[in-house]
This record gives sequence, structure tokens and C-alpha cells, in this order.
Amino acid sequence: MVLASALAVSAIREIAVAILQPDARFFPLALALPVFDTLVFASAAVLVFARFCRDNANPIADYRRLALWILLISFIPDVLLAVSHGFGGGWPEALALMSMHVAVWAICVTVLPAAVAAERHRIDSPAA
Repeated sequence: MVLASALAVSAIREIAVAILQPDARFFPLALALPVFDTLVFASAAVLVFARFCRDNANPIADYRRLALWILLISFIPDVLLAVSHGFGGGWPEALALMSMHVAVWAICVTVLPAAVAAERHRIDSPAA
């Protein structure tokens, strides 16, 4: 899941840089920063999901609800970059960053719950 997220972010970044050709000062679209952030925060998402599975009665729904809030909060710095034209960027660059956030969010809220559901199904299914 973490690797899939990093690959998705890298692909979106490559497309965004090719299309937008951002100002050289706009380091949020440099290669290292988005990938590093993705590795850190996607790993955190896995740990949070594991904790939710251990401690919550309804872990998947609770995790998805939290993930949506985190996604919305993650847009705040991007919006601030866009309106302030921070680092020479604007709305196109901010939307590219936001699309990376959405990609990681989508992977986190589908892959992790699907893995748990598959494992539960395997455990609950009678041996063939």
C-alpha cells in the first residue's frame, strides 16, 4: 500500500511537471518531497488502520471517516500555497498536489480495508 501510494504520487507528479512546467522555485513538486511525504504519511496511515482494527468495533467505517477528514485538512497548505503564490506556484500547482493527496487517500481507504476483508473471509470460510 505504501509502495503503491509512492508510485501513484510519482506518476501524478511526473504528469503535473510535464504539463505545468512549474517555476523552479516551486519545490513542493520536486521529486524528493512528495515521495518522502508519501512514504511517511502512508506508513502512518497503515499504523493508524492497524490500531483501528485492534481497538474499534467498526474499524473500516471509522478509518474511512477519519481518512476523509485528514484528506480535507491536507488541502489547507495547498490552498494557502495557491492563494499566496508561495514558491512561485498557483492554483494549477496546488491542484496537482491535491490530486496526489486524493490518490493516496483512495489507495488507503480501498486497499487496507480490502486486505482486512479478504483476511476475514479467509478465516471465516470453511476449509475446502
